[in-house]
Amino acid sequence: MRVRNAPIWLVVAITILARSGVASAQDERVFTVGNYPVEAGAQDAVAAKERAIAEGQQAAFGSLLKRLAPVTSYKALAALKTVPAANLISGIAVRSERNSSTSYRATLDFSFDSRQVRELLKQRGIPYLDEQARETAIVLLLRPIGQGGSGALTAAAWREAWAGLDLENGLAPVKLYEAPASLTGDMIKGAASNPEAALRSIAVLSKAGQALLAIAEPDVASRRLTVTMSGVDGVGPFVLKRTWRMDASDPAYAGELAAVVALRTLEGRWKAVRGRAAPPMAVGGPLQQVQIYVEFRSQQEWQALRRQFEDMPGVADFTVGGLSNGAADIALRYPGGGSALATAAGTVGIDLRGSGTSWVARSLN
Repeated sequence: MRVRNAPIWLVVAITILARSGVASAQDERVFTVGNYPVEAGAQDAVAAKERAIAEGQQAAFGSLLKRLAPVTSYKALAALKTVPAANLISGIAVRSERNSSTSYRATLDFSFDSRQVRELLKQRGIPYLDEQARETAIVLLLRPIGQGGSGALTAAAWREAWAGLDLENGLAPVKLYEAPASLTGDMIKGAASNPEAALRSIAVLSKAGQALLAIAEPDVASRRLTVTMSGVDGVGPFVLKRTWRMDASDPAYAGELAAVVALRTLEGRWKAVRGRAAPPMAVGGPLQQVQIYVEFRSQQEWQALRRQFEDMPGVADFTVGGLSNGAADIALRYPGGGSALATAAGTVGIDLRGSGTSWVARSLN
């Protein structure tokens, strides 16, 4: 496309659309559960593969739901355990696989249909967040306490623990980097209590300026692994230190557990902050029919109001019954009915008034 001689408004429009497309593609990534291990045995190789994929996609679906929903809604997710994940799958990609005559083992990427998953959560009144944070750079460091040696976590095992996770598709994506030459021992030591101690050195690794040190300190004598996360993620600066029991016969397990919890911590921080910025979400309660007469002053205002209603968590079966100049009739179902919807609508700039199943909506802007 040639835009050299295009009017400035067209150039701006193209730029906005391009950026919007990138953001949308990034947020769609959260509906893929990648790097997921599956394994099964059966009477033959074909049956083993079918079983591994069937069980794997159901388990991956559970992981996706926990990724999107806040911890406070995990109990409500139990009702979705029986939903067939196969009906929501949009694609499966193989990262690695191996099999025998009676077994199948693989690492797969399960992609789920974002529209269907969103609609399912809305229908059940379960709040969710599908906005992905900007990528955070992570520098992995190993600092053995004492002599290290046999029974201690190694640098290779610490990196492998992270590399085995789904680093790209989560709500808080990360990318692993080697320590820059400018990172000194004093910076690493200072990071234990000050998240900005090493930022000047490591922040350049990320375009967003978000960077963290993940410092693993295995202590064979006490059989403990201490992990310190220090720096800035998508929420802001923080320092987090946790200690894990380390089995001398399998020190890598402690590293794997620490990496999983660290990544979930970043995701949890992002959900906690972005979730508070979202409108109140209905949780539980039967879906009730609501008829709404929408008044608007322009087509732009109508489109904005329509999107706000459609995207509101909890809304299901949204339909437009009639549209004319300055007004539209819409119908939808919402947990708690019109009164609950009016409360949620007010937080996004919509004045919704009425009673029973008949309501009138106007923009507050």
